[in-house]
Amino acid sequence: MNINFNFKNFDPSPHLKEYAEKRFDKVSKFIQDSDESELQVNLAVEKTRQQADVVLTADSIHISAFEQSPDMYATIDCVVDKLEAQLRKIREKMKDKRRKAASRDVRMEYFTLAEAGSAPTITGTDNYEPKPMSVEEAAMQLDSLQFEFLVFRNAENDEINVIYRRKNGDYGLIDPGN
Repeated sequence: MNINFNFKNFDPSPHLKEYAEKRFDKVSKFIQDSDESELQVNLAVEKTRQQADVVLTADSIHISAFEQSPDMYATIDCVVDKLEAQLRKIREKMKDKRRKAASRDVRMEYFTLAEAGSAPTITGTDNYEPKPMSVEEAAMQLDSLQFEFLVFRNAENDEINVIYRRKNGDYGLIDPGN
């Protein structure tokens, strides 16, 4: 990530430059490292106010932050915090989109046999999104619900699994991912 600094109305001390570089370098952990990502940092002194205006441009991200205070170090800290908060929010939105894209609804259909030799007919349909849980939690849930089987999202591998009650009272697990 390229970080460009502009200083307006003052000459920064070497310590301030080093401090600013170190603080703004932390922002790079939120974005994928590419040659196209750029962070433009404008630091200015206006009478009694210290201002920081930051613009981050990377892949599909374009965000900015502005802060002012009586102390330049505090201004830098505040603007970095604002930038990190915006990047965290963007990262969480992207994670949510991936989760929604990966989530699968399960459709269950109920069949009954009318007569011997006739085709089964559908008597009902359920749609639901399986809840993430461990295999142990699913077994406890199955035991408490008194159902024959339970469809759930395995929290360990994020796959759809089925746990069922066997004739001898034990449980069986269907894991299509293995």
